[in-house]
Amino acid sequence: MNAAVRLPGRFSRHALLIATAAAVPLTGWAAHALTLHKRLAATCKDPLTGLLRRDAYTAHARRLLTRHGDKMTVLMVDADHFKQINDSLGHAAGDAVLAAFGARLTAWAGPRAAVGRLGGDEFAVVLGLAPARRAQRLEQLVRMLHTPVVLDDGRTVDVAASVGAAAPDVLGTRDLTALQRAADAALYAGKHSGRAVVATAARATTPSINGRRVGRPGTAVWGRAA
Repeated sequence: MNAAVRLPGRFSRHALLIATAAAVPLTGWAAHALTLHKRLAATCKDPLTGLLRRDAYTAHARRLLTRHGDKMTVLMVDADHFKQINDSLGHAAGDAVLAAFGARLTAWAGPRAAVGRLGGDEFAVVLGLAPARRAQRLEQLVRMLHTPVVLDDGRTVDVAASVGAAAPDVLGTRDLTALQRAADAALYAGKHSGRAVVATAARATTPSINGRRVGRPGTAVWGRAA
């Protein structure tokens, strides 16, 4: 039995040619749309770590806070002694450390979180974190970020990170700027301590520039107080 599909007789060869010609531009537009989508995704993501760039992260983070509010937690993360790694082992090693941090933050936070690289060795995360599990999960993250990084040439780099967290249910606000400011202040309160620090309500009043603690490296050139 011939399994080939036969077209009804009323479809002439001329009609089939017209239909095929009409389909070609649609296929071309689909390919063009896919290319544009890939280019847009590339502009939203940091090429080294694969994390969201600042603007894309901020937009996603604000959506999460608006929709889920008190269920969310905001984290600020700094790689410790990063300049020393760059100076002693080279920038390729530094890049490998940043890429490893990006992968670890992504794995820890999960696919629904907003995970961004704000610049240099500074990262931010907004994710759902139940208050009852917050301390345990933050301890887990600190352990992950203190695990040595193995370079492509087999060398091992000892790494560490400082972590500050802020939660809407503690601070009484869903404003991303206020939460990042408080998390940033908590980070510096526990800098190099080997533990994550959760911000108290008092840290919400820390002076800031564009949502970052005044005096933090780089804030002087950002210009406008948050």
